Amino acid sequence: MVDKSFGSPSYRPLYDQIKVLLTQSLIGGEWRPGDMIPSEIELAQRYKVSQGTVRKAIDSLATENILIRRQGKGTFVATHNQDDVRLRFLRLTAESGQKELLQNEFLSCVKSKANVHTGKVLEIKAGATTIEVKRLLTFSGRPLIYDYIVVPAAPFKGLNRAKVEESNGSMYSMYESQFGIRMIRAEERIKAVAASAEVASSLGLKEGYPLLSVERVSFTYGDRPMEWRLGFCLTDDHHYMSELE
Repeated sequence: MVDKSFGSPSYRPLYDQIKVLLTQSLIGGEWRPGDMIPSEIELAQRYKVSQGTVRKAIDSLATENILIRRQGKGTFVATHNQDDVRLRFLRLTAESGQKELLQNEFLSCVKSKANVHTGKVLEIKAGATTIEVKRLLTFSGRPLIYDYIVVPAAPFKGLNRAKVEESNGSMYSMYESQFGIRMIRAEERIKAVAASAEVASSLGLKEGYPLLSVERVSFTYGDRPMEWRLGFCLTDDHHYMSELE
């Protein structure tokens, strides 16, 4: 089941091969978000490798927030439905450090066509059908983020206003529960911009007001890009928090 030949041009360390096999099982839906995976002993027997090799593969997936170890319980597939991870990609934080009530204010949800840029980042053809969502994120009732979100239409068939409103701030939790798509990592590009007339009106600002622009591409298993979004953030009394390891 695994390739132990050092002469193979596709050779990779044994634990990494097990990591790939585990990821393939996740992609195939053998274990869903929130499920407990088999024990290290069971997996070692399944793949005919040592328990230590399996442990190293699981450790790597846990580091990437794909799996979660729970002391005395087992190893589980990470899920955005858990309170401690459902908003892990949201980095806007009050200067005071105070926790705030996050709510979702729907603006629009329409079918559209991928432009050259979104087609490139989502690895679909320009002109392919997409779904565009616009919404506001309010922090304790105050609108602070204007989100413009684009996803390919085929994997998200049925995405509509009701599902966006029900997500209550966590699109990733909704993608997971409604469409079986879990985002495991994201890439971001951040820069200062001036608010357009549309964004300024939605956030209750004057056109040209300084904002933080966060362009994000989110990936599911197999490093497949599944969502592009552009968030415009008001940072008068908030900051963008990023943890580096």
